[in-house]
Amino acid sequence: MFFKQLATKESSLSYFFGCGTKGKSMAVDVVAGDEQWYIDEAQKANVTINYVIDTHVHADHYSGGRKLAQMVGAPYCLHESDKGRVKFEFEPLSDGQSLNLGNVNVEVLHTPGHTPDSICLLVTDMRRGELPWFVITGDTLFVGSIGRPDLLGKEREMAALLHDSIHSKLLHLSNEVEIFPGHQAGSVCGAGISGKPSSTIGFEKRWNPGLTMSKDDFIENLLKEIPPRPTEMDKMVAANLAG
Repeated sequence: MFFKQLATKESSLSYFFGCGTKGKSMAVDVVAGDEQWYIDEAQKANVTINYVIDTHVHADHYSGGRKLAQMVGAPYCLHESDKGRVKFEFEPLSDGQSLNLGNVNVEVLHTPGHTPDSICLLVTDMRRGELPWFVITGDTLFVGSIGRPDLLGKEREMAALLHDSIHSKLLHLSNEVEIFPGHQAGSVCGAGISGKPSSTIGFEKRWNPGLTMSKDDFIENLLKEIPPRPTEMDKMVAANLAG
C-alpha cells in the first residue's frame, strides 16, 4: 500500500493512496488547482485513479474533485444525501459501503454533524491484516478538536448529530487506528485544531477535550467555540454545488 498526505491552502489536508501491486488508487478532498499533482503521482506509482471522493461539500475551499475525476475518467463520489442538492451527476456512496482498491479496502462511514453529507473513510490494508489501519475523518474529527456544526444552520441539532456520529462510528475503533483529518491548525473549520496532521483513536480519546464530555456539555462547548465563518463561504459552497 502507498499513502500520501498533501497539505494545501486554507490549511486543508488532501489524500492519495491505494494498492501499488494491483495498480488502483483513490484521491480524497482534492483542492482546486492541485489536480495535476494527483495525475503525476499516479504516473509515478504506476496506478490508475479509480475513485475521486469529497468527504462533504466543502465551505472553505473550492473543490478540484470533479475536475480531476473528469481528467482521469474516474467516478466522482459524494454521500448519497447530496442527490438533488448538487447540480451534477455523481456516484453516490452509502453508509457501510466497501470500495475495493486491490489489496486495500475502504469502508464508507456516514458521519453527519459538520454537514449532513459528511463521511469518513475507514481503510484496511489486507496484506497487513484484516483490522483497519487508519481512518480519514474529513471535517468530523480533527487532531485535538471537533468539526464546526453551524455551516448550514441548526447548530444545536447538528452538534448533537456530530456527537452521535463520533461516538457511534469512530470511538469504537481500536485505539491503534490512525486518524488523518481534513484540516490542520489555521483552518476555520474547527476551534483549536492541532498543527500535527495525524493522531490515533486512542490518543484522541485521552486528550481531545470534546471526547471526554457528556453529550450536553459537548453540544454547549461546541456552540461556544464556533470560529468566524470562512471568507467567501457562500460563494465557495455555491461553486462546489454547481461543480
